[in-house]
Order: sequence, then C-alpha cells, then structure tokens
Amino acid sequence: MALLNSFHKLPALVFSLFICSFLSAQSIDKEVEDTSWKKIYRATPTKDFDLVHTKLDVRFDYAKAYLYGKVQITLKPHFYPARQLRLDAKGMELHEVSLLKGTQKIKLRYDYSDENNLNIFLDKEYKGGETLSIYIDYTAKPNEYAAKGSEAIKEAKGLYFINPKGEEKDKPIQIWTQGETEANSVWCPTIDKPNQRQTDEISMTVPDKYVTLSNGLLVMQKKNTDGTRTDTWKMDLPQAPYLMMMAAGDFKIYKDKWRNKEVSYYLEPAYAPYAKQIFGNTPEIIEFYSKILGVDFPWQKYSQIVVRDFVSGAEENTTATVHNESVQRTPRELLDGNQEDYIAHELFHQWFGDLVTTESWSNITVNESLANYSEVLWFGYKYGKDAGDAKFLEDMTYYLSDPAKEKLNLVRFNYADKEDVFDLVSYQKGGAILHMLRNYVGDSAFFKALNLYLTTNKFKSTEATNLRLAFEEVTGEDLNWFWNQWYYGSGHPNLKIDYIYTGEKVKVIVQQQTGKLFRLPIAIDLYSGPTKERHKVWIEKQSEVFEFPYSKKPDLVNVDGDKILLCVKEDNKTMENYEHQFKYARTFIDRHEALEYFYSKMSKNIFWGLKDKYKGIRYQALGIIAELKDSMDYKEAEPELKKIAESDEHRPNRAIAISLLSYLGKDEYLPLFKKSLLDSSFSVSIASMIALQDKDMEYVKEKLHLIKKEAKGDLLNIIRNFEISSSEESKFDSLYNAFDAIEFGLEKFEFAEPFTRFLGHVTDFNKFKKGVNAINSFRKNIQPGTQAREMVMDLIKGILKKKEEMYSKNNSEDIKKQIDYLKTIVK
Repeated sequence: MALLNSFHKLPALVFSLFICSFLSAQSIDKEVEDTSWKKIYRATPTKDFDLVHTKLDVRFDYAKAYLYGKVQITLKPHFYPARQLRLDAKGMELHEVSLLKGTQKIKLRYDYSDENNLNIFLDKEYKGGETLSIYIDYTAKPNEYAAKGSEAIKEAKGLYFINPKGEEKDKPIQIWTQGETEANSVWCPTIDKPNQRQTDEISMTVPDKYVTLSNGLLVMQKKNTDGTRTDTWKMDLPQAPYLMMMAAGDFKIYKDKWRNKEVSYYLEPAYAPYAKQIFGNTPEIIEFYSKILGVDFPWQKYSQIVVRDFVSGAEENTTATVHNESVQRTPRELLDGNQEDYIAHELFHQWFGDLVTTESWSNITVNESLANYSEVLWFGYKYGKDAGDAKFLEDMTYYLSDPAKEKLNLVRFNYADKEDVFDLVSYQKGGAILHMLRNYVGDSAFFKALNLYLTTNKFKSTEATNLRLAFEEVTGEDLNWFWNQWYYGSGHPNLKIDYIYTGEKVKVIVQQQTGKLFRLPIAIDLYSGPTKERHKVWIEKQSEVFEFPYSKKPDLVNVDGDKILLCVKEDNKTMENYEHQFKYARTFIDRHEALEYFYSKMSKNIFWGLKDKYKGIRYQALGIIAELKDSMDYKEAEPELKKIAESDEHRPNRAIAISLLSYLGKDEYLPLFKKSLLDSSFSVSIASMIALQDKDMEYVKEKLHLIKKEAKGDLLNIIRNFEISSSEESKFDSLYNAFDAIEFGLEKFEFAEPFTRFLGHVTDFNKFKKGVNAINSFRKNIQPGTQAREMVMDLIKGILKKKEEMYSKNNSEDIKKQIDYLKTIVK
C-alpha cells in the first residue's frame, strides 16, 4: 500500500492559508494526549481455524449500494478441537448460515448480535485438521458501515460504489474494493486476519457493458438473459484475505506481457491510448525485481487498475493492484512527472506482502518498509545512483519532518488502532533502515538474504525476526544489535561533528546529542584534491574522537562518506570544505548538503548547481535562487538559466528558469517565453503564460485555448485565474459580485489573487476603490499576525507597485488618485 498523503501535498499557498486563516483564527483547545493504548499489547491473532478456500458469488445493487452474496468457506481447526467458529462479518444482513455436507445444507445456530463477529455453533466437535465448509447467504451494506481510516487509508468500509446512479456526469460508474487492514469482511465473511491464507474463486455478476477484475485468472464468462454477465475469477495460489479484490466498471484493457505471463492495465477509456506511457515500464520492473531477488514473479498474471476516489495511494492486491486516479495522466501531464514510485512500490509487494505476508499489523515493516525501499532500488537502477539517493533523502526528510514519530518503534506491539501503524515510521523510516543495512552487509549479502527470506517463507506469515534470521544465516553475523536498535527501538541519532587540525593529524569529534546511544558503523573519508582515503569506524559512545594523521592538511573530512545514515546532524565544516565536497565527494547527498550550506550563507556557489549532471540538483539550485531572488543578484547565472529554460530534460526545471528570467524584466527573453508558451508541458506553458501576462497579454489570450487543452485540477485553476486577472474592465461587476458572494475561507483567498491582479488594470476610480475595499475587508477578517493576513496585504502592495510603474510611464491623474488611495491602506 502506498501512503496517500506522501504523494498528495497541498500547494504551499493553499496550505499556508489553511493553517493561518482557519486554525490560527480560532480558539483551539489543547488536546490531552490519550496514552491508555500504550498499555495494550497487540498480540498476533490466534489461529483457532485455518482458512483453506473461499468460493464467492456476488451481485450488485447499484441503486442501494448493496452486495448480495453467497459464499462457501472451507476451513479446518488449526490444532485444537473446536465446536464453535468465529468469522469476521461487518455490518451485514444474514439470510442463511449452513453447514455444507455433500449436496446437503444443514442450518446452524449463530450469534450475530454485535454485527461484527459471526459466532457459529457447529454441529459437532471438529478435530484439528478436519475440513468443513460453511455456506452463508447475506447482504453487504458498506455505506451503512463506518470504520476508522489511517495515514495510508482514508476510510475502511471495504466495498465502494462510485457514482452508482450515474448522477455525476463527469464521473464514471465504478465498483472497487479495498481490504487492508481488515475491511474485506465488510463484503465477504472470512477470518479477516493477515496470518490467514486461502485460495479463492470469485464470480461477479455485472451489467454486460462493464469489465471486471479480481485476483488470479478469468476462467469463465457467462452472458445472462437479463443483460448482465457473470465473470468467474480463480486464484489457485494462497493469499491473505485482505488481499482479495474486486473491481467493475467501464475500463479499457491494454495487454502487455512479461516473459510468458500476461501484464494488463485497466484505465478509463479517455486514458487508454496512454496506457503504455503510464505503465509501460512494468515488465522491466518485474524483470529487475525477479533478477535481484533471485525469485521470479510468483503469480499467474499481473494487472493494474486505476479507479476514482480511491481511499489510499494504491493497494497491492495479489495479481491485481489498484491505483488512485493520480496515476492516470495524459502525455502532457506525464512530461511534468509520473507516479512510477507508486508502480514500483506496489509491484515489490507481490513478493513482500503477498508471497510472504506479515503475521500481524505490529510487524507491517516486513511488508511496507521493503516496498518503500524498492522505490530507491528501482530509481537507482533505472535512472542512476543519484535518483536512488534522492529518493532515500526524500524518505528520510519526510520521516524527520514529524518529531512525534521519533517516539515510535518500527515494530509496535502497542498501538491505539491497527490503522495507526501505516505511517512515516513503517514506510519512510523503515526504508531508510534497510538502506543502512544494505550498506553495512553489502549488496551481495543483502539480496542473498532477501532471497533466503522469500524462499524459506513462501506462502507463509512472518515477523521482523524472520528477516533477521535470514540475514544472519547469510552473513554469519549476530545482528540482534541492529534489529534491537532499529526495529524494536525508536528514534534516530542526533549528531554534532567537529574537526580539529593540529598540523600533523585531524581529530574528528562526533557527539551523540540524544539520551539514547546508537551503534553506527560508518565511513570517514579524507580528501586531498580528488583523491579519497577511506576509514571505517564505529560510533558507539556519547562522544567519539577519531584521529587521522596526515602529511598535508586534507581539503575535506567527510563523515558518513556514503551518506546512508538516518540521522539529524550538525556538521561544522567550513565554506572551503563544502566547496570541495560539492566538487569531489559527488554523491547526490554530498552535493545537496553543499548547496544547502551555500544557501544558508547566501553564497553564489549556489549557481554551481545549475550545471550539475543530475536534474534534482539543478532543481534544488533553481528553487534556492527563486527563494532568494529578491535579495540576490543572479545576473551572472543568466546564461545557464537561459540554457535550462530552453532545453533542460526536466520540464519543471525549465519552468522555474523561465520564471526567474521573467523576473529580470528583460524584453530579450520574450521570444523564448512565446515559444515556451506552446510547449507540451503544462509547467513550462503556464510559467511562460505568467511571464508574458504583463508583457503581451493579448498574445497569451490568443493562445489560451491551446494552453488550456487537457488541463484539470490545480492546473486548470491557474489558467482560470489568469483568465480572471486578464479580463476586460467591463467584467468588473460580475467579478466583484463573484468575489463578494464567496464566504470567508479558502475559496475566497484563492479568488483574491486573480481579482487583485485584475484591479491592477482597472482605470475607473470608483470601481477600483470598491474592489480594493473588498480585498482589504477580507484581509481585516483574518486574524492579525497570521501569514495569511500578510499575504493579502502583499497582494494590495502588488497593486500599488504596478500602479506606480504605470504612473512613471504615464503621469495620469487617474492613476495618481488610485496610488494615493492605496497608500492610505498600505501604511
């Protein structure tokens, strides 16, 4: 499963307003932390029974959002004899519960008083290993069942009817499921625990116009006389119950292949022509994973389906991954970025999570940490080591951004709700821990251990200890210290690093700033020019002093030479050290750290990043320059900015460079902006549109229909804002009324920016004053001292600046009158 909110961040402007004008403007009671959960031990689910096989037949009632199901569940007592069976069945209406004996059905007594647990009283005592089959006729009502979600899953009602009555014209009619953690029991009675495994056969009856998808292979299709069709999917390899899935709707199927196995992509018809561009690397990813793990893709086929309103980033159902709609993009959108991290993440789960599955949610790290780290592996293989390192740094930074997570163990036996373990610790921190482990044992041992873990535990449930045992068997080393520190412990090191040069040797002083001590095997590299001398050391005490003799003072001492440590650090290097680090240390993180230091010192060494070989470093340098543009003279970087704007392989880099060039106000760049306005990339086109809006608005208006083509969401809002800001003065009344009609809040703020820009070219004083007063009144309603209030004032100051520029070219009394009025507000 992919964390939803790691890929869907609010734009900075919107986020600032949300925090400032909604939270800050209200009196918020301080929450008292509920710590009672810390005393609750969450044991691995006891296995009274083992699932064997589920045979399910379902029909859907779109009008009521109901599922009518008939299920045969084959299972057996795990070890001890049993007379009673408990199944998970959430919020259902039960019509029949029977025991199947041959062709006979024997009705059984049951207790379903809490509508969550179905307790069935069997006809006799069944011995351990003795098979029995239960038949249940039921109605599932998912919309009437409410369950808590998590950071990774917004809600947990298992079965979702999307626009079932077709009332939303721009949204397709779809049905899909989401089982993890224990939500499949909302639509199918089962033992809904991760340490169960079963084969299954699912028959879905749907309108004949729709296609279906489930686990395994489509083994039969039968057309019915009522205009429906029944599709039967068979999964003959065992999987955990939460990995069962169903989907139905108007999808187009693109069929690809890996070796002799089908690989297919299910997309909405409008996106079907781009299936290969969206998912085309899938076979290569399968091949890459199969080779590095030494275990070929283990399932019958692999499908990926994109659905609307999905409650997570994605879900790794066995043989059938479900993606949220952000994966579905046009070629224009794909130029600015894709969701290949989702695709790689969910694919790795087919081994880690599906073939071998966590035995409990406490041990979700054996699923999610490995899948998260697969993104680093794939990006490093496909796009180079810098790309892999950039992904590692992104994950580590994301984890460190939430100080509350420092208190949580990776393996957690105490939590308030099972959904809580799907967080930055299980995903991003866990992935970073694996990165350190890989560096410590070496690539050969790392992948050999993963192979051993998979082959030893195939079709089984495991915990973090099983992973440790595999690594110990391969390396021959006791790794309890590593697992105790990183898997069963919390937090991360906070290091302070100092350097003392005595003339004959350098002392490297590393202090651990936290109460908890970590054991850290690292490399310390000494550089003389491009030549590196490596020393491997262990940091184990509160304060460590490492001494290295030299005949010539090193240009750089680089602690954690491979840049693999998950930590916070204060590294007290000099400007000269960081200059050398950028030029010669050369890992992505080395260069990234150097640029951050240059940024802190407002050094023009930042410009070095513009020439870097890797797009991510160029992007970082561009972002820093954009942030410092008001306080830094970046004219000497113009040639490189122009080069990036014209031809950088990474379209977002071109967009930022265009924005920076436009800020210089030089007409010589107008041909570049006009050419870039028609670029296929939205980011480049919109950056050019903004660059031209005060230079040649009529040209932009003429081309606006081309820019707007295929735009949606935030991109469409930006274009619409431009349309507002560039409107003719005759539209004043309609725009004013639209702004005035919006209630105080986020939507009004978003309208304020283009409306303010529109006022910049309004000449009628009374209209201008009326519009400015509306903006200022909105500002006054935002709590004083908040960023949002300051941002609205900045909008008003922007009008003043524009009017003063206009007055310098045309000494109009009308403009002077507007300036004087603005100055009464901007004091």
